[in-house]
Amino acid sequence: MDRPWREVIVHTPSIPLDSFLKWCGAAPTGGQAKLMVRAGRVLVNDCVETRRSRLLHPGDRVELAGGGRWRVASPPDQCR
Repeated sequence: MDRPWREVIVHTPSIPLDSFLKWCGAAPTGGQAKLMVRAGRVLVNDCVETRRSRLLHPGDRVELAGGGRWRVASPPDQCR
């Protein structure tokens, strides 16, 4: 059975991959995030990503080999 996707709200138009890994709790430090990405353990939109500075945008999907799955989301529209 597939693991569920967790939505992670990002309050900026884009976020670097290593920062996202810290933000969602997948990596405790930036150094750990860098190592995970360099080792090829991170997939973005179903493709292995080795650039830690790769910019993510709402709708992108991030998956950690043997770990979690997250979908980048923008905050709900607050103007009504």
